[in-house]
Amino acid sequence: MLTFLLKGTDPTGLAAALDRQGIAVRAGHHCAQPALAAFGLQSAVRASLALYNTEQAVDALVAALHDIQAHSTSAAG
Repeated sequence: MLTFLLKGTDPTGLAAALDRQGIAVRAGHHCAQPALAAFGLQSAVRASLALYNTEQAVDALVAALHDIQAHSTSAAG
């Protein structure tokens, strides 16, 4: 599992943006409220990777995150 945030986005909005690109992730507290609270967070995004994920699938997630980050940065500035 990979739990993360992307600067300039909220976890729910990020998950929705990834979904529109065909990438399934979860957003929320993931039953880990104490751990998130220790970092001053209430929610995060989680990608669950397993043996069946391909290198192309991981590359697609990374590319989508870069694209979303670029758009959120240009929208903010």
